[in-house]
Amino acid sequence: MKTFDPKATGRFIGPRGAGLGSREQFAHIERIVDVVSRDRDVPVDSAPDDVIRNSWMRCVTNHRLDPARPRGALVVPAHEVREHLERVDEVLHVARSGMEQLFKHVGSLGYVLLLTDRDGVTIDVISNQPERTLKDAGLYIGSVWSEDRVGTNGVGIAIAEKAPVICHLTDHFDAAHIHLSCNAAPIFDPTGEVQAILNLTAVSSPQHKDSQRLALQLTTMHAKAIEDASFIRRFGNQWILRLGRAWPFAELRGDMMLAFDDDGVIVGANHSARRDVTSGSQGAAGSIIGKSLTEVFKCTMREIWQAAQGAGTDMSLMTADSQNVYYMSVRPPQRKKDPRIVLTGGGQARRASAEDYDALDALAGEDPLMQRMLAKAKRLVDRKVNILIQGETGTGKEMLGRALHTCGERSTRPFIALNCAAIPEALIESELFGYAAGAFTGGRAKGMVGLIQQSDGGTLFLDEIGDMPLQLQTRLLRVLSESEVMPIGGSRPIRVDLTVIAASHRDLRTMIADGRFREDLYYRLCGATLHLPALRERADKEFLVESLLRIEAQETGAVVGISPDALEVLMAHGWPGNIRELRNVLRYATAMSEMGVIRAQDLPAEVLPGPQDKAASAGPRGWAGLAAPAAKAEPVAVPVAAPAVDEGEALRASLRKHRWNITAVAADLGICRATVYRHMKRLHIVPPTHAD
Repeated sequence: MKTFDPKATGRFIGPRGAGLGSREQFAHIERIVDVVSRDRDVPVDSAPDDVIRNSWMRCVTNHRLDPARPRGALVVPAHEVREHLERVDEVLHVARSGMEQLFKHVGSLGYVLLLTDRDGVTIDVISNQPERTLKDAGLYIGSVWSEDRVGTNGVGIAIAEKAPVICHLTDHFDAAHIHLSCNAAPIFDPTGEVQAILNLTAVSSPQHKDSQRLALQLTTMHAKAIEDASFIRRFGNQWILRLGRAWPFAELRGDMMLAFDDDGVIVGANHSARRDVTSGSQGAAGSIIGKSLTEVFKCTMREIWQAAQGAGTDMSLMTADSQNVYYMSVRPPQRKKDPRIVLTGGGQARRASAEDYDALDALAGEDPLMQRMLAKAKRLVDRKVNILIQGETGTGKEMLGRALHTCGERSTRPFIALNCAAIPEALIESELFGYAAGAFTGGRAKGMVGLIQQSDGGTLFLDEIGDMPLQLQTRLLRVLSESEVMPIGGSRPIRVDLTVIAASHRDLRTMIADGRFREDLYYRLCGATLHLPALRERADKEFLVESLLRIEAQETGAVVGISPDALEVLMAHGWPGNIRELRNVLRYATAMSEMGVIRAQDLPAEVLPGPQDKAASAGPRGWAGLAAPAAKAEPVAVPVAAPAVDEGEALRASLRKHRWNITAVAADLGICRATVYRHMKRLHIVPPTHAD
């Protein structure tokens, strides 16, 4: 019997070979112990490559795994699988096609093809293997292949290293997996983060590790194709610049892609472009977002447009720092409609802004609540159904209403918005219904056309409908039921054809019960109801920050990036004012920033962490300073008198309780794993080298 020094190696406990009956498996355990205990001082013939060695070290020191205690396959329940599917809904639309193409090449060779999300949860499988074989190997939908749960494996390393990898036989940490050979490649989202892993696994592969090189190349190539297709799907309504090192590969299979708008401002970049094009004077990855093409490359927009029209498509581009030269091709946007004129609430015409063009795309990133709501909203476009939007103040109800109008057949007609809570009760009737000549002393001699009549043929957006006076609710009901409006002092009704979108942060059903809102009007307005989640409930805050900074750059010309420390502060804030508060904070920070980067000190004091969490009552919190995940039920306010918890001690206590299992800690605190790691870094909490 043998035990290992936990101070030297981590958490090696239990008898020699416990739970294992294979001499080969026990030898594998001994090898891992030898490598981890002695670190670099290992005989060459038994030393793994650096990628595998580093993964083994993480398994022991970070994840507290014991190679002598194999872990059974972890399978998430069906309802959680659905949640993981929703998170990668965008890439799933194109991934299956790419997977089927790859499987045609390798299916007959005994490979199993898996797609996992960024957490290592398997969300799709293609295989010709017997079901029993797949079950024994853990290769089925719902199985978890994250490094912190099952140790070193292809998927787990690809997530951790953000790079393609071969994990062959005894490279695996868990001895139960040493018969597998995995080829895994990451699929990046348009922000440069891993969104999925494509994994090609041989259930039995007695050959040398080098025999898997071609399999890895095929896996990487198809992962890149899926990534590119997902990028084009996301930015299909923008211009896309494809860059390659040699012609004609820029046109056929350009490795790097940039999306830019009609003004030549870069609004998106794939992982390869963020990695390569941002080198040299462009600075940190992602810094090209919001910059003009003419800032990044030595070119004019005239040359870009010529390339887009087919003239000079083999032209080369040199980066502004003269460090790189690329060949390019340009793909025009696939837009449903041409630029259009939109009327503001005052009836003045203006050209639709970039926010109007990209309204639906700008509303959400990968938040499942928003994605489900937007999928429902798209089905309601042009259905002649009045829509009621519910959500807290500042969640973007008018943005959603404008997006619904923009993508419908009425998009070339007026969009008129009225905030019922912002206009004095004495004026709202004349604003909404208008008045005839001579109706008022001191009124306009020729009368005034009301907002309802101005929106004829288009959309009338009534924000805060719950604040409309009862007597006006009766008049509005007639407009909806009879499709006609009677101006104040008028002698005959005027026919109108319009779509009405109403919005409110109030519980209108409660107002009906209290006699403050007409029930018949409520049912006229809510042909369909869309619920906008509060910002604190959303999982795509980083996407919103990037989108709002891009909009700010388009409107003011102030192009800035954001530092990790500032982003960390924004992610931890409770956002009682929702998107409106976030946009105001970013505007302030943009004005305060220097050198084109928003840092934590540029943010207003209200969002900076202090002795008391100013947003504690804004919504559910896992513990002080950490925002809870999206809630499916109504948010429960934290009592104002609740004692503040020291966030560092709360995190340390949970880490000790769960023996540094980050997934368990995240579940305990009601936050995501990424947030746990972020706060560990901020609080300088590092895993111990021995068990607590």
